[in-house]
Amino acid sequence: MTPRPRPSQQAPGSANIDGELFRTVFRGHPAGVAVITADAGAGPVGFTATSLASLSADPPMVVFAISASASAWPHLRTAPTFVVNLLSSAQADVARRFARSGIDRFAAPTRWSPLPTGEPLLDGGRAWLRCATRPPIEAGDHFLIVGLVLDAGTDPGAAPLIYHDRNFHVLP
Repeated sequence: MTPRPRPSQQAPGSANIDGELFRTVFRGHPAGVAVITADAGAGPVGFTATSLASLSADPPMVVFAISASASAWPHLRTAPTFVVNLLSSAQADVARRFARSGIDRFAAPTRWSPLPTGEPLLDGGRAWLRCATRPPIEAGDHFLIVGLVLDAGTDPGAAPLIYHDRNFHVLP
């Protein structure tokens, strides 16, 4: 059965989709929560991302989007590597902190340490991926960043943090 659009929606295939409707659609789509961190030589930067996706298994690659207006974008654009910190269910405060602008996201109470290769790694995550940055792809008001996974770690006992309808959740 094909769902019919509600009267307030644009017809299928319409190029005039309303931005608010688009955001509403994705608010109803649960996503895992990650904080992307990097250090291009001027100190650590990071931001909360729910746009992360697995791209390839062979070779292992991920992709995420970052706004062209994000404070981390100029640093990420020049960083040769970055870390995807997949947050655990105990890290909703970390997700909120890295979603805020105008603060030092790495100051206390944030707990982190540099990997032996120098990238910032957040403490307490469910898993992490260290990635080599590929050239960014311009996509509307964002850039797509593809990363080749170089190294990884996981805490199999930690539950993931989920974002849905503007709130953080944990799986039962």
